[in-house]
Amino acid sequence: MSAQCEATAKAVADAPMSFFERYLTVWVFLCIIIGIALGQWLPAPFQALGRMEFAQVNLPVGLLIWVMIIPMLMKVDFNSLHEVRRQKTSIGITLFVNWAIKPFTMAALGWLFIRHVFAPYLPADQLDSYIAGLILLGAAPCTAMVFVWSNLCKGDANFTITQVALNDLVMVFAFAPIVAFLLGVSAIPVPWDTLFLSVVMYIVIPLTLAQLWRRALLKKGQAHFDAAMAKISPWSITALLMTLVLLFAFQGKAIIDQPLIIAMLAVPILLQGLFIAGLGYWLNRSCHVAHNVAGPSTMIGASNFFELAVAVAIVLYGFESGAALATVVGVLIEVPVMLWLVRMVNTSKGWYERG
Repeated sequence: MSAQCEATAKAVADAPMSFFERYLTVWVFLCIIIGIALGQWLPAPFQALGRMEFAQVNLPVGLLIWVMIIPMLMKVDFNSLHEVRRQKTSIGITLFVNWAIKPFTMAALGWLFIRHVFAPYLPADQLDSYIAGLILLGAAPCTAMVFVWSNLCKGDANFTITQVALNDLVMVFAFAPIVAFLLGVSAIPVPWDTLFLSVVMYIVIPLTLAQLWRRALLKKGQAHFDAAMAKISPWSITALLMTLVLLFAFQGKAIIDQPLIIAMLAVPILLQGLFIAGLGYWLNRSCHVAHNVAGPSTMIGASNFFELAVAVAIVLYGFESGAALATVVGVLIEVPVMLWLVRMVNTSKGWYERG
């Protein structure tokens, strides 16, 4: 492994969980309250923001989403891809779970709970939109937060950076076709042009800019890169929270009318996370993968690139859509669920290694 890759792996291994990341659920709840209140008290300014569009893209939100995504994509190290052969079993398991299982089980759970179990209690005109949001969430595997989960479960940093880099590469080509296929199977109209525009805007361009910025910073040394990332990383959470305030300013009336919508949307997302984590952990154990690799492998499958899901949902369906709300519920429950899964992985190490 090159010196640069080793430095990146060390940075991953040493990455602490920031104050904002640890209490992300609290901040999301506050954004719900603030956004709903502002949307009810000051509707005119938020409606004006909603009208600031170009080619179906809301300009304020587009800018916020780039600020949210680019710092996270700067952590991705494509130089680590040469490690794929050495980690082929565990990487094969993670790719299988992330791309052959996860999007499809999320669509199935959405169909079961949204179209059937909870259908009488949800707005009939938003059922398809809710399912679309869940599909977007299931088709976007974790990119940045997985570095935190890997650190907390004492994971192999080399595996983590390799798997994240490979996942992002796959996502460029697989995200749009999988989403389009699942929307089609769910009898939801597929806006192909907007979907591909979303991939270009929120995967290809941010990833390219992030990698160019990363290279420019690394030319000045790893220490300079780490210092810059420490300053840049909080931009992601800040932009995410500002986006959520805007979104809930538009979603306020629907939530006030039916406050249990969030709880009902959380059920399939929670079940999906637990199922995918259990499947990934069991497959790694069955294939005799080391525990410090099984941990991050499990975390990558169970968590989501919710920033991307939120961005694409807003572009495809709009601020006031059920799709946007469904992806935000994923943000709401991500941290507590993942912290619990980290604890399960750590406490089950003895059982895992006896296998």
